[in-house]
Amino acid sequence: MPPCHTSAEPATRGRGPVWAEPPRPAPFAWHTAVGAATGALVVSSVQQRGRWLRAPDRPALAALLLGLAGFGYRLVLTLLTLPTSNSDEATFGLAALHIAAGREHPVFLYGQRYMGTLEAYLAAPLAAVAGPSWPALRLPLLALWALFTWLMYRLTRRICSPWCAVLVVGLLALGPERVVRDQLTVVGGRPEVKAAVALLLVIALGLADGRIRARRLAAGAAGLLVGVAIWSDWLIVPYLAAAGLLLAWVLRRELAGWAGALLVAGFAVGASPLIADNLRAPPGQDSLSVLRRINAAAGPAPPPADRLRGALLEGVPLATGLCPMDGCARWQQWFGLLYPVLLVAAGVLALVAYRRAARAPRADRAGPAAQLALVAGAAVTLAAYARSPLAATDPLGNARYLSVLQLSLPVVLWPLWLAATSARRRAAGAAGRLAGASAAAVLVALTATVLLVTGAFVAGAGSLRAEEGRARELADALRRAGLREVYADYWTCNRLVFHSAEEVVCGVLDASLMPGQNRYPPYWRQVGRADRPGYVLAADGRAERRLRGLLGARADSALLTEVGGYRVYHPETAVRPWR
Repeated sequence: MPPCHTSAEPATRGRGPVWAEPPRPAPFAWHTAVGAATGALVVSSVQQRGRWLRAPDRPALAALLLGLAGFGYRLVLTLLTLPTSNSDEATFGLAALHIAAGREHPVFLYGQRYMGTLEAYLAAPLAAVAGPSWPALRLPLLALWALFTWLMYRLTRRICSPWCAVLVVGLLALGPERVVRDQLTVVGGRPEVKAAVALLLVIALGLADGRIRARRLAAGAAGLLVGVAIWSDWLIVPYLAAAGLLLAWVLRRELAGWAGALLVAGFAVGASPLIADNLRAPPGQDSLSVLRRINAAAGPAPPPADRLRGALLEGVPLATGLCPMDGCARWQQWFGLLYPVLLVAAGVLALVAYRRAARAPRADRAGPAAQLALVAGAAVTLAAYARSPLAATDPLGNARYLSVLQLSLPVVLWPLWLAATSARRRAAGAAGRLAGASAAAVLVALTATVLLVTGAFVAGAGSLRAEEGRARELADALRRAGLREVYADYWTCNRLVFHSAEEVVCGVLDASLMPGQNRYPPYWRQVGRADRPGYVLAADGRAERRLRGLLGARADSALLTEVGGYRVYHPETAVRPWR
């Protein structure tokens, strides 16, 4: 590894970059913020003559322990299938099984033309060995979480400070249900695109300070990351745009040569599944057209105040881990109000640092530029979410779209960190000490709240395990009864198919017993050909009442069993009111 910038170590290690201290000039000050520029958990230093290993410093050791704790926690959750599975995840699991068997090679999730199936391809080798196993399906995402956390440590240490990086790793290690559901359940997009953007930023910073020697290959790798991320999930586009601008700024003189060509080639390779499928798509079935229809189907936009309230008071706290899945109490909403203030403060700090380093080498300005990229990514993402009607009409169900804000956690915490650490200096006056104490209190409150909500999730894990057990029990009961083709609702169907390893095939019906959202048409067609399909309906639900009404006097004799909150009917003749 190239030599660390140890000559510019801050006088007080871990208290933030010295560019924040008025007495020192900006160019020297930014180098002091770097410390060990890449901030690896195990640090090595290379000198001109010979190599010698340097033991990890205290921030690196602390981050390593916190990261291992977070990994172990998530490994246990993965093995226990927590959070619980659902039919969206089962659809990815079925795609992984089909890929492993060579039956299908889907570009997008079944029934969609915009959500890439990278997670299914990552899980396919494990699915080939383990079969339909939820832990096997989720293990690649656990690896992606570990990669993302490591990259965030390196990134935060590079653009902020070593101990601020430890705080970021500590918060990422915690995991309430909303947060770990976005990290560990295979529902598409978010885990891999966050890691891609973090790696893209680390590459840009490594190119800026000369630590990456193979600049052309790095440019090609960056293009590949951008292409794969766009194919996987369009939600990441604001962050990709910001990180892409940073990379273009770093490589601005090289883009006209091989670096630019490899960047474009890498993007074309990464996005090739998306590009090829959209070129073959029938009119109106390309990804952009599908996304426009989905946005139009969200309905008329509620008043801006309602959308902003849903985004800030529900979406941000949920995505940050301050609230349980069922919503935020008033005392948990405070960080949502503070979030835009911290974004503005972070942007101002980054602009000031950049201007002070205007005449310095590019490496000294890369850190503030990366901070600006993270601020811009968060601001555009939050603004786009607040424009959606769903931010007001269903903030609980759609807060997952803000999970990418974890990328901006370092810059959001940075103003608080600077205020808290600056207050300890002798030069700080009474106002500075008060501001620092307030900032420290906010950081403590944030950490304590996430820890409390994580504990509540762990304490309630028993009920979630029981619910998962009921889903398995249902699949086992159908197999024992000899049912191979059944109808059920959306949230039961593909989960049931995955649990049964496709021994039971399911067609989706809505509450009126009309055709619902059938993501994989072959299942629907197979059930449609069955002479005597079964019906798996929630007990006392609208669909069951509808079926009993259609069966009339035959309803009781058609009832086969009741298991896991469902009633299973197997009438002598099929009931298909849509025909």
